[in-house]
Amino acid sequence: MPIKISTKEYKRVDLVAVSGRVDSSTAPQLENALQKIIASGRYRIVVDLTGVDFISSAGIRVLLSALKQTRRFNRGDVRLAGLGTKVKKAFDLAGLLSLFQVFESSVDAVGSF
Repeated sequence: MPIKISTKEYKRVDLVAVSGRVDSSTAPQLENALQKIIASGRYRIVVDLTGVDFISSAGIRVLLSALKQTRRFNRGDVRLAGLGTKVKKAFDLAGLLSLFQVFESSVDAVGSF
Protein backbone atom coordinates (compact mmCIF):
# COMPACT_ATOMS: atom_id res chain seq x y z
CA MET A 1 0.00 0.00 0.00
CA PRO A 2 1.58 3.31 -1.02
CA ILE A 3 1.94 6.04 1.56
CA LYS A 4 -0.44 8.99 1.46
CA ILE A 5 0.49 12.23 3.24
CA SER A 6 -1.72 15.29 3.50
CA THR A 7 -0.84 18.47 5.34
CA LYS A 8 -3.17 21.12 6.63
CA GLU A 9 -2.06 24.43 8.08
CA TYR A 10 -4.10 25.87 10.92
CA LYS A 11 -3.56 29.16 12.72
CA ARG A 12 -1.27 27.77 15.43
CA VAL A 13 -0.44 24.24 14.30
CA ASP A 14 0.18 22.07 11.23
CA LEU A 15 -1.58 18.73 10.87
CA VAL A 16 0.15 15.97 8.91
CA ALA A 17 -2.16 13.01 8.20
CA VAL A 18 -0.37 9.84 7.16
CA SER A 19 -1.85 6.60 5.87
CA GLY A 20 -0.27 3.43 4.54
CA ARG A 21 3.02 1.79 5.48
CA VAL A 22 5.88 3.94 6.73
CA ASP A 23 9.06 2.01 5.97
CA SER A 24 12.52 2.67 4.55
CA SER A 25 11.14 3.33 1.05
CA THR A 26 8.34 5.72 2.13
CA ALA A 27 9.96 7.44 5.15
CA PRO A 28 11.73 10.04 2.94
CA GLN A 29 8.32 11.28 1.74
CA LEU A 30 7.23 11.82 5.35
CA GLU A 31 10.56 13.51 6.09
CA ASN A 32 10.08 15.89 3.14
CA ALA A 33 6.60 16.86 4.34
CA LEU A 34 7.83 17.55 7.90
CA GLN A 35 10.97 19.40 6.76
CA LYS A 36 8.90 21.65 4.49
CA ILE A 37 6.80 22.72 7.51
CA ILE A 38 9.85 23.26 9.74
CA ALA A 39 11.69 25.17 7.00
CA SER A 40 8.75 27.57 6.73
CA GLY A 41 9.23 28.49 10.41
CA ARG A 42 6.34 26.51 11.84
CA TYR A 43 7.27 24.30 14.79
CA ARG A 44 3.98 23.01 16.18
CA ILE A 45 3.16 19.81 14.34
CA VAL A 46 0.59 17.07 14.89
CA VAL A 47 1.21 13.82 13.03
CA ASP A 48 -2.00 11.83 12.65
CA LEU A 49 -1.09 8.15 12.26
CA THR A 50 -4.66 6.81 12.24
CA GLY A 51 -4.26 5.32 8.76
CA VAL A 52 -0.82 3.81 9.41
CA ASP A 53 -0.78 0.06 9.94
CA PHE A 54 3.02 -0.36 10.01
CA ILE A 55 5.94 1.90 10.91
CA SER A 56 9.57 0.83 10.65
CA SER A 57 12.60 2.19 12.45
CA ALA A 58 13.16 4.51 9.47
CA GLY A 59 9.74 6.10 10.02
CA ILE A 60 10.34 6.42 13.75
CA ARG A 61 13.72 8.04 13.05
CA VAL A 62 12.04 10.67 10.84
CA LEU A 63 9.57 11.52 13.62
CA LEU A 64 12.38 11.68 16.21
CA SER A 65 14.42 13.98 13.99
CA ALA A 66 11.44 16.33 13.53
CA LEU A 67 10.78 16.24 17.29
CA LYS A 68 14.38 17.23 18.00
CA GLN A 69 14.26 20.11 15.50
CA THR A 70 10.95 21.53 16.74
CA ARG A 71 11.88 21.33 20.42
CA ARG A 72 15.22 23.04 19.85
CA PHE A 73 15.24 26.41 21.63
CA ASN A 74 11.75 25.55 23.00
CA ARG A 75 10.14 26.55 19.71
CA GLY A 76 7.50 23.84 19.42
CA ASP A 77 6.68 20.15 19.53
CA VAL A 78 5.65 17.14 17.47
CA ARG A 79 2.61 15.39 18.88
CA LEU A 80 1.19 12.09 17.69
CA ALA A 81 -2.46 11.18 17.24
CA GLY A 82 -4.38 8.03 16.44
CA LEU A 83 -1.73 5.40 17.07
CA GLY A 84 -3.02 1.95 16.19
CA THR A 85 -2.05 -1.05 18.30
CA LYS A 86 0.83 -2.15 16.06
CA VAL A 87 2.24 1.37 15.73
CA LYS A 88 1.92 2.03 19.45
CA LYS A 89 3.68 -1.26 20.17
CA ALA A 90 6.57 -0.25 17.87
CA PHE A 91 7.03 3.02 19.79
CA ASP A 92 6.70 1.17 23.09
CA LEU A 93 9.31 -1.45 22.13
CA ALA A 94 11.69 1.31 21.08
CA GLY A 95 11.08 3.01 24.44
CA LEU A 96 9.92 6.22 22.77
CA LEU A 97 6.36 6.59 24.02
CA SER A 98 7.62 8.77 26.86
CA LEU A 99 9.23 11.24 24.42
CA PHE A 100 6.08 11.99 22.44
CA GLN A 101 2.76 13.31 23.65
CA VAL A 102 0.21 10.87 22.26
CA PHE A 103 -3.49 11.64 21.75
CA GLU A 104 -6.49 9.52 20.76
CA SER A 105 -7.56 11.87 17.95
CA SER A 106 -6.05 14.63 15.87
CA VAL A 107 -8.68 17.04 17.22
CA ASP A 108 -7.41 16.47 20.78
CA ALA A 109 -3.79 16.82 19.65
CA VAL A 110 -4.39 20.06 17.72
CA GLY A 111 -6.35 21.44 20.68
CA SER A 112 -3.45 20.69 23.03
CA PHE A 113 -1.30 23.48 21.55
